[in-house]
Amino acid sequence: MNQETVTNHPVTYSVMEALAVSLRGCEELIPQDEWVRKLARSEATGVPLRIKLGLDPTAPDIHIGHTVVLNKLRQLQNLGHQVIFLIGDFTTMIGDPSGRNSTRPALTREQIEANAQTYYRQASLVLDPARTEIRYNSEWSDPLGARGMIQLAAKYNVARMMERDDFSKRFKAGQSISVHEFLYPLMQGYDSVALKSDLELGGTDQKFNLLVGRHLQAEYGQEPQCILTMPLLEGLDGVDKMSKSKNNYIGISEAANTMFAKVLSISDVLMWRWFNLLSFRSEADIAALKAEIAGGRNPKDAKVMLAKEITARFHSAAAADAAEQDFINRSKGGVPDEIAELALPGAPMGISALLKAAGLAASGGEASRLIDGGGVRLDSSVVSDKALKVDAGTYVLQVGKRKFVRVTLA
Repeated sequence: MNQETVTNHPVTYSVMEALAVSLRGCEELIPQDEWVRKLARSEATGVPLRIKLGLDPTAPDIHIGHTVVLNKLRQLQNLGHQVIFLIGDFTTMIGDPSGRNSTRPALTREQIEANAQTYYRQASLVLDPARTEIRYNSEWSDPLGARGMIQLAAKYNVARMMERDDFSKRFKAGQSISVHEFLYPLMQGYDSVALKSDLELGGTDQKFNLLVGRHLQAEYGQEPQCILTMPLLEGLDGVDKMSKSKNNYIGISEAANTMFAKVLSISDVLMWRWFNLLSFRSEADIAALKAEIAGGRNPKDAKVMLAKEITARFHSAAAADAAEQDFINRSKGGVPDEIAELALPGAPMGISALLKAAGLAASGGEASRLIDGGGVRLDSSVVSDKALKVDAGTYVLQVGKRKFVRVTLA
């Protein structure tokens, strides 16, 4: 290492404050003492640290579980450091095997480019675009070529690669592991070499890949990056990590009213974890709010604050206020200001067929169950007769507290 790397700089109060920001909500900071030295050096020299986050555009949309890491990136950005938002257009073509028990099919270039178009736009709802460096890892990965790839592969051994949990399990189970999957952590690690990163962020499932980055930087004569892993956010159910496949997610491009209502649906216990990982409120403010709830204040008050903060972040303060009012109206049995409208022929129409045609029930059987459960309203009146025929006219059809359709029958 060069002299600047090993020189000790004073660990000031502001350095310790920056460490506290780094540690808030994180799972691991490896190694913490090195990160403190980097922070102290940055403060003493005035040179910002280079902080990297790589995301593979495997899908077109981001949900708020992804923003746990983005929030941390923004916090470090606010400390004055250089944030690098890396779009893994090259690594996506390989396919990240993290946490998988089978070979993952690679996406086509067209799919990757289509997804990448929305990634940064959505990430910019959290990051400060004016202070974010956007990079694509195809910049340095494509020029490597066959010779460069072989030279890179020589810097890591197979025994270390097989220590990776998902590879080890699949090998013991006799499941397929393609050779190209070994290239993924190598290429992600090489990103850190190309960008000369001081810190790389990722979810807990990315720890192995981030450590490969440290190893490769040392192999290339660079000061190794520190790594900071963030927990995987539990979804609306409070059990599984947030995932579209589990249908327990909130997409950051969802409508404000939907986003607000979904946050209010989480449990009181999960609410505090979401506060810690998603809120920009200070830890002191959150602790004071938690004490108020413990002292008898309604937990719903805190949940409304969280819902409004998250909704305002991805929409606006005005949209968050409107979403709150919309939720109040629904809770009181009122009709939201904006609901879907549908025109249908065939009056008179049986209520079960109407529910199905309006998309509020998947089948006649489900419609019957909803009616039996008292969950169906027609113009605010509970429907109890499954044989009801609805005449021509315009009606507000409601299922539960959140599903409304204004239907015009002709």
